[in-house]
Amino acid sequence: MKKNIDVKRLGQAFRRVRAASFCVAAALSVPLAAQAATPPTQSDAALIAHGEYLARAGDCIACHTAQSGKPFAGGLKFDTPIGAIYSTNITPDRNTGIGSWTFAQFDRAVRAGVRPNGDTLYPAMPYPSYARLSDDDMHALYAYFTQGVAPVNQTNRAVDIVWPLSMRWPLGIWRYLFAPDPAAFNSKHYADPMVARGAYLVQGLGHCGACHTPRAVTMQERALSDLDGAEFLAGGAAIDGWVPSSLRANPRTGIGSWSEADIVQFLKTGRTQHSAAFGGMTDVVQHSMQHMNDADLTAIARYLKTLPSTDPKETPYVYDDTAARALRTGDASAPGAAVYRDNCTACHRSDGRGYTRVFPALGGNPVVQGKDATSLIHVLLTGNTLEGTKTAPSSFTMPAFGWRLNDQEVADVTNFVRTSWGNTGSTVSAADVAKVRKTVTVHAPEMPPGAALSH
Repeated sequence: MKKNIDVKRLGQAFRRVRAASFCVAAALSVPLAAQAATPPTQSDAALIAHGEYLARAGDCIACHTAQSGKPFAGGLKFDTPIGAIYSTNITPDRNTGIGSWTFAQFDRAVRAGVRPNGDTLYPAMPYPSYARLSDDDMHALYAYFTQGVAPVNQTNRAVDIVWPLSMRWPLGIWRYLFAPDPAAFNSKHYADPMVARGAYLVQGLGHCGACHTPRAVTMQERALSDLDGAEFLAGGAAIDGWVPSSLRANPRTGIGSWSEADIVQFLKTGRTQHSAAFGGMTDVVQHSMQHMNDADLTAIARYLKTLPSTDPKETPYVYDDTAARALRTGDASAPGAAVYRDNCTACHRSDGRGYTRVFPALGGNPVVQGKDATSLIHVLLTGNTLEGTKTAPSSFTMPAFGWRLNDQEVADVTNFVRTSWGNTGSTVSAADVAKVRKTVTVHAPEMPPGAALSH
């Protein structure tokens, strides 16, 4: 549950953090329910295997593994408004990882966001979500990370944040104000056990709200569960140039038109008849969701289908074939139509319906109709690859067009896509495209030997 902020509570936070900074031992003695819990009686092998499954569900490897680095050895860079931070080594190496941590220290770091030395973790670590993990799951995760992961001797990188912004004690105040106290998930709020399981996975290990929930100016998620309000999973701000869309029942900009089976298929394969994974979501599918069992994926889907739309005025998508008929008859006079015809129709077709689970449909696509067109502009400029999964092994790549389309052409084709086939997206300008272009890297394709681009 979210914490309300008042002057008295803020004063308490300052006093609490100050006291902790002078007495780490006292800070570490703060009791958690999990510290007193009796470890499960499962065999070590079964417990480790369960922990590995949970680590997959939490997508731990995506953040704690640098590009071309060893699993869980850390070093992945995160750019923040105040500078860069780097993920930490969570392998069982005793010198540079977590090999010397007790269960109580591991539990406190994961569920409360506090390191063994008393420092508060940066909230890039989604401990506000992990706070609701069960004691049994925490023991399984500890077993896996201390016994099932190969140790790697790799020193953690220091943050690239200048002093005084690099001081840790303000993070303790943030944690006290905005992070919930560790407490196991309460399933009594959900009558259907499967919905409750889905809520536990979405709100907890899956930490879906970390990306798909809007944040306040103080950077906390505006809601940590559906019990906190309608902003939960209502769509987040751009991350690395990609905008996480709404996971609620909005019929055009959310997943209101998706069936439970559609959601399960998307989580397993990254593709459905409605859309395809892009940006950070491709990593979630690759490293996490495709490895989860069907029962848990169905539970996630069933829970998401219980979340109502945030906009009662948003009407269901209805296909309109006006643009398709014009393109089929050779009429490309509409702004952006010629650019679409010359660059997009081979894969997405003149009717905007694409090829199911191969090239995503553009008509009715929530990403295309969202209020923020950043993701669509980004993929036009840089391209994207839909990676293969266990149940959908083929990979499909959309080429980059930013190297040969100028800002106005990209804006025109973006607007054409957002207003054709029944779509109702707002328009963008060349200036909007220019802003996105400054944040991404656009490469021209490699040319065959002896070939050259004409100018």
